[in-house]
Amino acid sequence: MTRSQLIAEIAERADLKRATVRKVLDAFATVAAEELAGDPPGEVPLGRELGKLVVVERAARKGRNPATGETIEIPARKAVRFRESRALREALS
Repeated sequence: MTRSQLIAEIAERADLKRATVRKVLDAFATVAAEELAGDPPGEVPLGRELGKLVVVERAARKGRNPATGETIEIPARKAVRFRESRALREALS
């Protein structure tokens, strides 16, 4: 599904204009980014049926350059992960 398709589907189901849905999605993205980048990082709930976005710490590790085969150090970093709800997990299985 593309972003345009998502906007169209939400607009149709919620009986809203596409421009309104686009503004809501843009505002959601801004709020989510601010919350996840905060200190300390927060969580962004997406509803009981869906799950939430959380920040996780990724440990430093060794990797390999596929072109040269050279071993490189990949530094530790933060990443955003989606944690699905129990309802979604059960619906998918």
